[in-house]
Amino acid sequence: MLKGKKALITGASRGIGRAIAIKFAKNGAIVGINYFKSENEARKVLELVNEHSKGVLLKGDVGSYKEAKKIVEDFVKFAGGIDILVNNAGIYERKNFEELSEEQWDETLRINLKGSFNICKHALPYMHEGGKIIFISSQLALKGSSHGADYAASKAGLLGLMKSLAIELASRKINVNAIAPGTIDTDIIAGYSMKERMEREKQIPLGRIGKPEDVANVALFLASDLANYVTGEIILVTGGLYIG
Repeated sequence: MLKGKKALITGASRGIGRAIAIKFAKNGAIVGINYFKSENEARKVLELVNEHSKGVLLKGDVGSYKEAKKIVEDFVKFAGGIDILVNNAGIYERKNFEELSEEQWDETLRINLKGSFNICKHALPYMHEGGKIIFISSQLALKGSSHGADYAASKAGLLGLMKSLAIELASRKINVNAIAPGTIDTDIIAGYSMKERMEREKQIPLGRIGKPEDVANVALFLASDLANYVTGEIILVTGGLYIG
């Protein structure tokens, strides 16, 4: 579905980003694997990507305007351009609002929201007609959170950015969409006890916690020509936990 397409994925060393990188490679894409701290994990992803296609490691902090520029330019030097951009990099530290420090608020928005601005700003000059931009948001952007106001706000900001770009870039035939995952089996829920996992599964109509591959499957659709008439949309991947 993506044969020869050039896909840059931020935060691709673990979790959802990892699953998207591997899924895209299996479908023929050339993959840029951005990471910041998890080098060992990123190298493992690269090995898996190279089993199916070609990939390159791109170390850098997306929250830095300067580093984001280098991430994009290094990928373009490797691949020759950008057809698909997945803004996935993000952080999430659970805290109630009263415990939330100014520093944590600023850092969450710097990486989760400004990071996507930075990458998009530098990537757009290399994207042409038929390009696809995908934002990984969250159901919490729509429903709010009792233990992550900074995260929910940053992910809601992504939806505003996504919708604005969808309108602005439509004349260039660049599709821009967002995925809003629910409870997915990543590092974010690694601290759940078995009891907490079972309680959450009972809340999900489809009866299970989501897998990163569930999100990757939707990303594959949005990155492909099958989604050429889809733009400005938020696709929920929650197992029915949140129905907007």
